[in-house]
Amino acid sequence: MAEADPNFRPDTARPRRSGADSAIAIPLAILTTILGLILLAWTVLYVTKGRFLKHSFERIASRSLERDVRVGGDFQLYFDPLDTKFVAEGLTISNPAWRRGLFFKSQRIDSRIATLPLLFGKRQVKWLNLSGGTLDLAWDAKHERNTFTFGDPNKKGKAFELPDIRRAEVGGTRIAYLDPRMHLQTNIRVETIRALDTRFSGDIRFSGNGTMRDRPFTLTGSLMSPNETVVGGENKLNLAARSGSTALDISGTLPGATVLEGAKLKLVARGPNLSLLLDFLGAAVPDTRTYRVTSDLTKDGSAWRLTRLAGRFGDSDLSGAITITMPADRLNIAADLRTRTLNIIDAGPFIGYDPNRLAAGKVAETVGGTPRVLPDAPLRVDSIKRFDAQLRYHVTNLRAPHIPISNIGLALDLDHSLLKLSPLTFDVAGGHLWSDISIDARAPAVVTSYDIKLSPTPMGKLLGRFGVEESGTTGTLSARVKMTGTGDSVRRSLASANGRIALVIPHGAFWTRNIQLAELDLGTYFTKLLGHKLKKPVEINCGLVAFTVRNGIAAADPILIDTTKNVILGRGGFSFRNEALDLALRADGKTFSLFSGQSPVGVNGYFARPGISVISPQLLTRAGIGLGLAIVGTPLAGVLAFVDVGDAKSAACGPVLSGATAAAQRTTKGKPRDDVGHGTTAKAENGKSTRDERRGQRKKFLGIF
Repeated sequence: MAEADPNFRPDTARPRRSGADSAIAIPLAILTTILGLILLAWTVLYVTKGRFLKHSFERIASRSLERDVRVGGDFQLYFDPLDTKFVAEGLTISNPAWRRGLFFKSQRIDSRIATLPLLFGKRQVKWLNLSGGTLDLAWDAKHERNTFTFGDPNKKGKAFELPDIRRAEVGGTRIAYLDPRMHLQTNIRVETIRALDTRFSGDIRFSGNGTMRDRPFTLTGSLMSPNETVVGGENKLNLAARSGSTALDISGTLPGATVLEGAKLKLVARGPNLSLLLDFLGAAVPDTRTYRVTSDLTKDGSAWRLTRLAGRFGDSDLSGAITITMPADRLNIAADLRTRTLNIIDAGPFIGYDPNRLAAGKVAETVGGTPRVLPDAPLRVDSIKRFDAQLRYHVTNLRAPHIPISNIGLALDLDHSLLKLSPLTFDVAGGHLWSDISIDARAPAVVTSYDIKLSPTPMGKLLGRFGVEESGTTGTLSARVKMTGTGDSVRRSLASANGRIALVIPHGAFWTRNIQLAELDLGTYFTKLLGHKLKKPVEINCGLVAFTVRNGIAAADPILIDTTKNVILGRGGFSFRNEALDLALRADGKTFSLFSGQSPVGVNGYFARPGISVISPQLLTRAGIGLGLAIVGTPLAGVLAFVDVGDAKSAACGPVLSGATAAAQRTTKGKPRDDVGHGTTAKAENGKSTRDERRGQRKKFLGIF
């Protein structure tokens, strides 16, 4: 044996570890231990399939969801290899205490869940096989809680969100949904069958029925999942919903079986009346005739966007875009729409006319034995309370005989039952009409405010259908309507309206034939006829046709048209209540004239059936006087009864052109006029306005009531 080296020292025989080596070794050892434990846990779970976690799962899930969670049969929970594998037979989850029954139950559920996204709160199911399942999705009556918001049963319910399910196979499964606020109840059955198309591995078919706002509907459809061997495959969706004659079809592709974000969908809607379709959402729109529209359909958060919309309603075209937002609290519809040509029949419902009656040529209707033409369709107050809306609508042309309107523009805003049409504009016969209409339905009594302005418009074009020739007519017309009324329809609001209507005629020319016939100045008419001067224009210095409206009764205030030859005056008025007309127009000559009628021309009847009476009591009286003079004297003496000495007082045009009331009118000498009335429809026996008239109370005039 060799002798031991007396100089050998054990502590110098092995190399020493540096501090840096120790700093690396310790964390490495910890990491290795953790990985080892994870590997051990994975191995244990993989070998045992995690079956021993069944009771722990029930306990933890019940505590987390605050629901009773039970697994009646086999249970598996493990990593396969990285994704979480979950299998449960006879899984049940109870409903919250306020609703009976089970929220969910199934015969068997087999799924593979992406583990890493789950750690960050994202539920991504790569594969789901569900058989014999039922799902009860319901809101409570106050729409504050629902069955699909877990945890504290008293916290506010959240909107239902499906997990991201990439692929699924479902058999014998039913889904029920109840939303009392939307009056929606539906039951859907889901089944998976073998896909005939080799690009798809399965075809999930669904069908069901239900009611929404008391309207029954059915739906059918299918969702075809892509075959795993097809790279980049997308789920193909087809859905058809029907309710009577209303049909809605949606087709396209989804990035995942339950993923709507980024979906590429096409929508086709058709039916007899577009309002029937919007009724399902609780939104009120005017009635339409038969419609068919198509659009692209995408989902962005809580909003559904309809873009590249195109179609027709009745005989009119429609295009643009619509965004429907359905948050938990309130529906909102925002639209930007355009129509190239709008048929007048299709425009009728915008102001309350039935389009089917218009198409049949029935504008007026008989009420209480008298014809009525003002629309009486009530505003759907209950419906407009449920949603808000913003609409921009432009119409290039209006197809209507004798109505020269084009370039209609509408800006509509509905905000918690306050509906504003501001502005509503269009071009008319060379002029432009602007209006601001506000309908306040927040109170029980609906209040409508009208403010309508017409810019200077050529009268030849505007009144062409009434026989006014554009050639030789240079006069223009401006107008302003400002009224407020109470009622839930156009007819009712006007029947209670208060305000003022004024039409101003600046200096211009009118065809002699038209103006002379209106004045019933037969002497001047025949003189010009014999002298071939019938088409020589008569100059209008200024004119005002104005009415003060009190409680639905419009009284002339004033009617005053000053021409170079005559002063035309008017008395009486009309009623928005029963649509009766009772006006008397009289022309006083400024120059001497033979054979002048010099008696009022009556305008009577109703809006729907107006009449003109040229044989007035005054004219008959004058004829009687003339006949008497002819009998007792000579035939020439009888002519004296029809002589106009020409003493009419010219009007000061300042108050006329400013639209002033009758009390503010003056002669050219600055004296108050005593021939234009007082803006009332009746007089007391002593010739003075009664106290009731001053208060704007309803008074009888010329037989209107």
